[in-house]
Amino acid sequence: MNQTPPTLDAKSVAAMAPEALLQTLHSNANGLTASEAAQRLAQGGPNSLPEQHISLFMRLAHYFWGPIPWMIEVAALLSALVRHWPDFIIIVLLLLFNAGIGFWQEYKASSALDALKKQLALKCRVRRDGQWLQIDTAQLVPGDIVRVRLGDILPADIKLLEGDYLSVDQSALTGESLPVSRKVGEVVYSGSIAKQGEMVGVVYATGVNTYLGKTAQLVQKAGAVSHFQKAVLNIGDYLIYVSLGLVVILVLVELQRGLPWIDLLQFALILTVASIPVAMPAVLSVTMALGALALSKEKAIVSRLESIEELAAVDVLCSDKTGTLTQNKLTLGDPLLVAAPDAATLNLHAALASQPDNGDAIDQAVYAAQPGNVLPGGYTAAGFTPFDPVGKRSEGRWTTAQGQKLAATKGAPQVILDLCQIDATARSRAEAWINAQAAKGLRTLGVASRMGEGDWQLDGLLSLFDPPRPDSKQTIADARAHGLAVKMVTGDNVAIAREIGEQLGIGRNIIAAGAVFGAATQPPGVTLAERIDAADGFAEVFPEHKYGIVKALQEAGHRVAMTGDGVNDAPALKQADVGIAVSGATDAARAAAALILTAPGLSTIVKAVEEARRIFERMNSYAIYRITETIRIMVFVVAAMLAYNFYPITAVMIILLAFFNDVPIMTIAYDRTAVDPQPVRWDMRRVLTVSTVMGLTGTAGSFLMLALALDWLHLPIAKVQTYIFLKMAVAGHLTLFVSRTKGKYWQKPYPAPIMVWSAVLTKVAATLLCAWGLGLITPISWGEIAIVWVYSIVWSLLTDWAKRLVHQHLDHTAPRHRDFLRLLKQRVFKPHHSAGA
Repeated sequence: MNQTPPTLDAKSVAAMAPEALLQTLHSNANGLTASEAAQRLAQGGPNSLPEQHISLFMRLAHYFWGPIPWMIEVAALLSALVRHWPDFIIIVLLLLFNAGIGFWQEYKASSALDALKKQLALKCRVRRDGQWLQIDTAQLVPGDIVRVRLGDILPADIKLLEGDYLSVDQSALTGESLPVSRKVGEVVYSGSIAKQGEMVGVVYATGVNTYLGKTAQLVQKAGAVSHFQKAVLNIGDYLIYVSLGLVVILVLVELQRGLPWIDLLQFALILTVASIPVAMPAVLSVTMALGALALSKEKAIVSRLESIEELAAVDVLCSDKTGTLTQNKLTLGDPLLVAAPDAATLNLHAALASQPDNGDAIDQAVYAAQPGNVLPGGYTAAGFTPFDPVGKRSEGRWTTAQGQKLAATKGAPQVILDLCQIDATARSRAEAWINAQAAKGLRTLGVASRMGEGDWQLDGLLSLFDPPRPDSKQTIADARAHGLAVKMVTGDNVAIAREIGEQLGIGRNIIAAGAVFGAATQPPGVTLAERIDAADGFAEVFPEHKYGIVKALQEAGHRVAMTGDGVNDAPALKQADVGIAVSGATDAARAAAALILTAPGLSTIVKAVEEARRIFERMNSYAIYRITETIRIMVFVVAAMLAYNFYPITAVMIILLAFFNDVPIMTIAYDRTAVDPQPVRWDMRRVLTVSTVMGLTGTAGSFLMLALALDWLHLPIAKVQTYIFLKMAVAGHLTLFVSRTKGKYWQKPYPAPIMVWSAVLTKVAATLLCAWGLGLITPISWGEIAIVWVYSIVWSLLTDWAKRLVHQHLDHTAPRHRDFLRLLKQRVFKPHHSAGA
């Protein structure tokens, strides 16, 4: 069996008998040994499709090619033509610095994403050395025996060997809109999704040799442009238009005045490069990538970076009860016996409809009631139908020691009662017992059996206790304090949901999902969206109800997060602003979700929301800072040249400013920020208003210093330029601190130490340069340096005051603005809501 298996195609595999295929693959029903699998993995490579890798040289060269690098390169060339060698050296250093920063940021972002991808790697169940194991799908090899079940994304091309049937959705591969049923002897393809059933098969192709790998018909996740991408594009466009417009005015006026065109063109190019936020997308992406890595340490993994921004804006969380609000550690209580002679028989029949190794909490609780956690001898398995969210029951088929055929089923009580067709008296007794258990917060499970092809008989009902998690009540209170409403979603009946809802502080306004969705059930004058919005939670929920709940809440104006774990939850997870795959979710749910949890409990989600809001605040602060800086530099320089007809700052000084300002900016991804008590969204009106006021305040400060230096101190132009350079360097770093908070910038939350020290070191460097000159600028005295420092600090206080005034004004007018938009939206959507109602 240590021979290398041949490469097989789907057509030849489909024509082969299972035994012949196992022989061809040098495998058997017990699977490969660990050493054989390792040898085949070394020979055939991992079970994955090759990713396109760009060489290190090409990635670095990218930063020297494009509109912005071209501007810097032309400026360097012009400096060389007029033999301004100090300028040439500084400009070339700027080019190398920009390339180095961009390359380093890309490296940090890609490293963070690679770490996230490893945590998102799909798992599969494989039989090695005769034992069932869970491994990464990348480690599968031809000849491996695997088990696939409801919710799995098929890890490779497989020929089915054991089991009743498997319903697979292969629309992404073949275009077939409906799931197809596959049985023993048939093949299923990598990338398909198991919708129903459970089977065992042998892997015959992996990686590039699969049907998926050969056709390369991967599902693309291009999707629509996210709110984050729109915000970056809007900010970038705003700054580019402002910068280019002012540069054009400057060039036209100064050419008319007779300035040398080479010097003017070089200055204009450098000024444009310094003003356009070329690094903004990279800085924001790195901030999100490092934030995503921080989220993963909180046991929450984002599947795409943009979902961090969506998570920060979520104001309604629809949470599953089992395993998220409760511990999912079930224990059996006192049963209700109907046809079963005793509790042992009832528990045995429940175990015959269970699988001990599938990780299901109910099955494990049922098996725990069996002596030694195993079935008694004498039973031979004849088939098994696993639980699915639609049928809501599982079924085991057996042959007894006497040769009789026995079938046992367990599932939702309503489903089992309907299956057994019991009389009204027995049904009333059963329903009364179910309601009594529900009032105590206990779940119930129906158990039935039949001999041969006879009718199903109701053996009895089991009670299951699933206690709330000890931290759930406090976590829900914390969530509400952060503006996050928690609505419970459960498949249990209304009585259980109300009992748990009251225990956890969610509320008792729990409604049955089936009673809400349907035109005839809505009260007059109340829309579906309003009724869903008013509820504390939903009981007796089927997967299709989750989708409707999300849609209704979104129509009510909410940003919605929805949890899920099953394959049928995928549509709701995709529709939600943030779909959350809970710990232990199926592959299909994980693939559809924006956030994947690796630890159980609601606290993980709330921590993720808090961290997302911190990340958002960092991005928002940077956006305000970058717009402010562009206005502060560009408007001042252009206006000063038009007013005084000389360069208030040299091209070399602008380049040095870019050096000194870019270093602290890189640390913004590590900044400490407060958690906003309410959900946060991109508010471009606020971002542009605050940054424009701050930028114009800074411009006024630079103009006042220019006037004082020229008209009061009567300094030569060279010294005036040094004054302005130092003022802009010091004020630039102070602007970063002013923009990072809505309150006073010297109060909590304090900036991260790395941000403070990077600003201190670059300010010291700028100060020493102004004191010593170093042949680049005209030096000034330490007394003059002190004057500029004091002036800059005082003006930063004025800028901070102006910023706080703007925020207060916007906070006052924002509710009226939101009410107007909500009224407009209601009038636009009113016909649609009425139709939905």
